[in-house]
Amino acid sequence: MAQRQPHTVLLTGFDPFGDDTINPSWEAVSQLHGETIAGRCIVSEQLPTTFAGAPRALRAALRRHAPELVLCVGQAGGRAALSLERVAINVNDARILDNAGAQPVDTPVVARGPAAYFTSLPIKAMHADLHAAGIPAEISQTAGTFVCNQVFYVLMHALAGTRVRGGFLHIPYLPQQVATMPGTPSLDLDTVVAGLRISIDTALRTRRDLRIGAGATH
Repeated sequence: MAQRQPHTVLLTGFDPFGDDTINPSWEAVSQLHGETIAGRCIVSEQLPTTFAGAPRALRAALRRHAPELVLCVGQAGGRAALSLERVAINVNDARILDNAGAQPVDTPVVARGPAAYFTSLPIKAMHADLHAAGIPAEISQTAGTFVCNQVFYVLMHALAGTRVRGGFLHIPYLPQQVATMPGTPSLDLDTVVAGLRISIDTALRTRRDLRIGAGATH
């Protein structure tokens, strides 16, 4: 990575996937581009929803901006809350095709890389502050095995051994995406953007995470 430049936070979101015409992750992070949070400038970059293209685009963004903190954001249809991801695993196992028609099965994200990486963001403090603001949030124990997990793993692999902190956050569908899917949860864009602001602010202010229970029983 290039020498770290102070006062920069990198946000990433994905382009629309499959038959969708929007991706809430990009709709949300693009709203924050150019803002200042806790004295840091926010820069937003779009990643392609492809196994081949997303890692290249992410690494290029890291070189271009040399951020002090990185938060990658993705869509998780069916979830009802902002999901702060705890762990990225070293496997691609695609149930469906990506936007380029690729479908890797049981391949490593990084050959001979560690089995997993944990986020370096204070996700429990972020979780607590989101709840205090009335924004639905959860700690998630899996980022899946599709492009979102791949990006999360590539991010943490790139940041390993540096002082740059990073992690991944999944967000629900937007209301317009579920208009024809009764019962499917969604979250409006303004709430998601507010949640991202809180998450970034908390991550920048918090070096030692809270020690509170937020695990899963299944």
